[in-house]
Amino acid sequence: MQNPSRRNFIRSATALAGSAFAPNLLLGQEKKLNELHVAAIGCGGKGWSDISEIAPGNRVSFLCDVDKNQARKAITRFPEAPYFSDYREMFAEVADQIDVVTVSTPDHMHFPIACEAIKHGKPVMVQKPMCNTLWETRALAKFAKEKGVLTVMGNQGATMQGTRLLREWIEAGLIGEVKEVYYWTNRPIWPQGTGLTFPGSPVPDTINWEVWQGSCATERPYTPEIHPFKWRGFWDYGCGALGDIGCHSMNSAFWALDLKGDFVVEASKVSEFDETMAPKRATIVYDFPTKGERGPVKIIWQDGVADPNTDKEFVRPPGLPKDLKLNSEFGQVFVGTEGTIFFNDAYCNTAPILFPAELKKKARTIKKVYARVKGGPTQELCRAIRGEGPKPVSNFEDHAGPLTEMVLAGNLAVRVGKKIDWDMERMEARGLPEVRAFLKREYRTGWEPDLT
Repeated sequence: MQNPSRRNFIRSATALAGSAFAPNLLLGQEKKLNELHVAAIGCGGKGWSDISEIAPGNRVSFLCDVDKNQARKAITRFPEAPYFSDYREMFAEVADQIDVVTVSTPDHMHFPIACEAIKHGKPVMVQKPMCNTLWETRALAKFAKEKGVLTVMGNQGATMQGTRLLREWIEAGLIGEVKEVYYWTNRPIWPQGTGLTFPGSPVPDTINWEVWQGSCATERPYTPEIHPFKWRGFWDYGCGALGDIGCHSMNSAFWALDLKGDFVVEASKVSEFDETMAPKRATIVYDFPTKGERGPVKIIWQDGVADPNTDKEFVRPPGLPKDLKLNSEFGQVFVGTEGTIFFNDAYCNTAPILFPAELKKKARTIKKVYARVKGGPTQELCRAIRGEGPKPVSNFEDHAGPLTEMVLAGNLAVRVGKKIDWDMERMEARGLPEVRAFLKREYRTGWEPDLT
């Protein structure tokens, strides 16, 4: 069945707004002081953890997921919250009862869902990466600014104490001038590369496959080899390893070193990939020029690393003891002229380790400058909505958008196989017009962007 246009759909769905189904379940309930009504879009996996994070002090009032089985846990936990399989239907029926929206879906649906929330004036948390194309990322940040809507991306590392401690240490000159930052991950932990097949299966009654495909122009039959987890390797739906972990890990350097702006990025050691799937492995190097008082910085990203302690292709960061065991899942190292800061995780959630150890004494003298954030990005957003705190650090315009663009530019370097001199203001690769083909997706009929 052909997907209806957004305008036609909303006209028909709005006619249902007077039904007793969803609104009347909430109208008779007394709202507690400062409690926000939450609409959670995407309820399984990361969606469940986002719901769990935002629920304290608020009311999870509406649940939306294309797969009712994925939403079972949330439906059981919040039985009074009406369930929808189509976010457009939800907004058409109950938008006036929503205070804040969480979007925890596959990457390709972040943009259309967030746009719909913003059109209704709803503050929104969108999981990382903000979008899975650079054009969508830029357009969404601009749209949120135009509409004056509070936003945040779900890269929880931006709220971690370690991220603030890192920036305080770097700005105080604890390790001297930062020259290099190393990131690594074992992702992908789902199928990527060439030679993969995805045979179709009957669509279960519990899944709205039409809405799951959403804005993607490539029609693919339902298969459990795509939903609910293995979509990440597709260029159409996810962004590979970079999309999964890049906005988490590289957030630390992006914020602490003020990396917003132009850069050069190049990919190497790239395993086979095709127009459908991302590669199993890649090394991506970003070079950022001098900015203000900060000198040039090199960011080295390595994905597909099964175990950095035994992998012969892995480039071990300098400044670490040879017998130091590295986290096989992910890690990050800041290399300065006078020392090294090591986090054995992707989020700055573990205690940072200093080398040489003598720096610990100096570190204890560095004063706190940046406020600590409690409750993660969703609670940070809720406090801003209530007027109890500033707008989130990882808001779309100032932070999440430019960070996501930086991360996704690494995938551009992988796909064109050339060094990219990235012009951030113009959102283009200088001298490489072939990059433009990867900046914006082809949209499915009826799902074209409508930023009005």
